Amino acid sequence: MDFFISAAHAQAAGGQQPSMWPSLIMLGIFFAIFYFMLIRPQQKRAAEHKNLVSALKRGDEVITNGGVAGKVEEVGESFLSVEIAQGVSVKIQKHAVSVVLPKGTLKNA
Repeated sequence: MDFFISAAHAQAAGGQQPSMWPSLIMLGIFFAIFYFMLIRPQQKRAAEHKNLVSALKRGDEVITNGGVAGKVEEVGESFLSVEIAQGVSVKIQKHAVSVVLPKGTLKNA
């Protein structure tokens, strides 16, 4: 049985190593696809949301992530006071705002 082992060892030692370039190119292609399909769009959405939150001002009509619609009464550094009904206001985090509605939308609803 020793003659099988030594022959297999001799065969493996005599062959050339495969090139790493195809593997590296494939890895680069996968990273590029991953970046352009997942990372970049998410960064754009985050930047748009950051601009939306920083531009909030008193009188804006907003909808929160939870679906609560109201009018901004007071803007703080990290919180908003939103009037959801006449005489009823809630305090929410700025980042909980998902949409700023056009003026007069809540009166028509």
